Amino acid sequence: MARSKETYSKKEREKKRQKKRKDKAEKKEHRKQELAEGKIVEPEFMYVDENGNLTPEPPDPLKKLKISKESIQISTPKQEDQGEMDPNRVGTVKFFNDDKGYGFIIDSETKESIFVHAAGLLEQISEGNKVAFVVERGMKGLNAVKVKLSK
Repeated sequence: MARSKETYSKKEREKKRQKKRKDKAEKKEHRKQELAEGKIVEPEFMYVDENGNLTPEPPDPLKKLKISKESIQISTPKQEDQGEMDPNRVGTVKFFNDDKGYGFIIDSETKESIFVHAAGLLEQISEGNKVAFVVERGMKGLNAVKVKLSK
């Protein structure tokens, strides 16, 4: 029959576990004795006030807020319509790569970065040009189309 293969490290780990258990049991007994002798006072109850702070006094029932279940929104609130903005806009070309055929325009009104593709150009543009363009909503955000140099 084969003998169990206990290595030095296995023995050491088992000794550490046994020591931890023994220390924990001793601490538990020590706390029980101190509690019985009155050296340790039981922790008091703590309450949460209307501002979310912990206090030893119970909250004032007059300051209690009534919340109706209809006012609780579980889903993401719907975005309010911001009104229709004029699709014709003016801006400055922030970046445009001729090799890859895309870039970004900074709208002068909203300071928003709007994607532009070479297919949406009416005239050739480069970085720093003032341009007029029409905004359309694409799959990933706003796209500039019918882009031409502005005067």
